[in-house]
Amino acid sequence: MRLAALIPARYSSTRLQGKVLAPIAGKPMVQHVYQRTVEADCFDEVIVATDDERVAEAVRAFGGVVRMTDARHQSGTDRIAEVAAESDYDVIVNVQGDEPLIDPEAIVAAVQPFRSEPGLRMGTIATRIRDTREHLEPSTVKVVVDRAGFALYFSRAAIPYFRIDGAQPSPDAPRQHPCGLWPLKHIGLYVYTRETLLWLAGLPRTPLEQTEGLEQLRALESGCPIRVVEVDYSPIGVDTQENLETVRRLVEEADTGV
Repeated sequence: MRLAALIPARYSSTRLQGKVLAPIAGKPMVQHVYQRTVEADCFDEVIVATDDERVAEAVRAFGGVVRMTDARHQSGTDRIAEVAAESDYDVIVNVQGDEPLIDPEAIVAAVQPFRSEPGLRMGTIATRIRDTREHLEPSTVKVVVDRAGFALYFSRAAIPYFRIDGAQPSPDAPRQHPCGLWPLKHIGLYVYTRETLLWLAGLPRTPLEQTEGLEQLRALESGCPIRVVEVDYSPIGVDTQENLETVRRLVEEADTGV
């Protein structure tokens, strides 16, 4: 099985222009993502997919592999699908270009089911909801899974609704909810077979996808099961200047051993 990690890296971010090139401890953000993905040590190739020559030049400068893509793509999925269409890889992993602290072990965990569970088409990762605030926050995407570890639904809403008395989520809540279900915080890293990625990118946007603003619902609405692996990693994506400063501080503390 041949695996490739594709990192979509768009320069023209709406909320933080040029964030993939923002310096963090002397390196552009995309380099941190690239190097951590390489550290997972499970890929035949790691590729940055971009439509901007500034990003491409930065990737080449640190010795990374880059592919230029159409500037008209509306999503990272479309961008990596263009690269995947011209490759012969069996499995593609979509690693977000704005998560410079991505845990290599989480990447390995996401890939593992494709080595041991025949017939998988798509997978992702999630982590435990830490507190009530996260459970209620619309920016935290929740996912509930079935007993086999496949996604039942993703939502920005606080799912499931805890109707049982005393079952409201809390920081010290047990992993097992009284009704046998507990929500997880979804992490936007995806694994697909090449065929599934190309099929998904070719589908029109679906009603639930448009309602929630969650692209993964297109797969569920179209009958594609999504395997969910629970990991210990909780991401800090960079969408704002405040996020960027937080990541810079964490990297600096890690480098100095603070």
